[in-house]
Amino acid sequence: MDSGYYAAFSGWLARSQALDVAAGNLANAGTAGYRAERDYFRSTILGPDALRSQLNTTVNAFGILGGTQLDLGQGALTPTGNPLDLAIQGEGFFTTRTQQGVRYTRDGQFQRAQDGTLATRTGDAVLDARGQAIRIPAGNIAVGEDGAVSVNGALAGRIAVVGFASPGSLAAEGANRYAAVDGARPTPATGSVRQGALEASNQDVIEGSLQLVLMQRQAEMMQKAVSMFSNDLDKTASEDLPRVQ
Repeated sequence: MDSGYYAAFSGWLARSQALDVAAGNLANAGTAGYRAERDYFRSTILGPDALRSQLNTTVNAFGILGGTQLDLGQGALTPTGNPLDLAIQGEGFFTTRTQQGVRYTRDGQFQRAQDGTLATRTGDAVLDARGQAIRIPAGNIAVGEDGAVSVNGALAGRIAVVGFASPGSLAAEGANRYAAVDGARPTPATGSVRQGALEASNQDVIEGSLQLVLMQRQAEMMQKAVSMFSNDLDKTASEDLPRVQ
């Protein structure tokens, strides 16, 4: 089979998957704390002998989408004036306890729950470095750059800001919540906490729109190429093969 068919088909598959990624990024450009996902590519044939494979080098040596990983770039910080709106400047994530276990987020839209704990908008407890919920009494709340939470001048707790060795250590759950994968363990991060501000998505709307259009056009081009090769194969099968004695 003509290797051009493999090239066009793998290109179509990769661009179609990348189109989904670009659409998801653009849809969440207005989501606080959202980390954009970036696609990466791998060889079609995997394994230790992939590069020496005759099939890989002569017929099928084309990349396909290997997956996505988080873009950990900084999003813009927007002042809100709300003392429980927190943002991280630099690297790191807030730690929360959910019904599914410990999760991580850059969305600092926090609130004081009915039981006095610091919680996310969905009611998940925000944790300290020991994995404990932080209880804050009523009063004037001040949060330091190191995550220390004080109420009326008295220390109530310290919000944990943790990081991971690589973007591949986290998997997205929804728009701006992430879970550690493959046994990845968090470590203290160097980012600082900013009180009275929220971090926007790190996906620029204009760039995301251009990327979406580009992926769509490339996917359409690859689809047309697949159709052309498919028609040529049909012609060969119907006209040329019957002549072979």
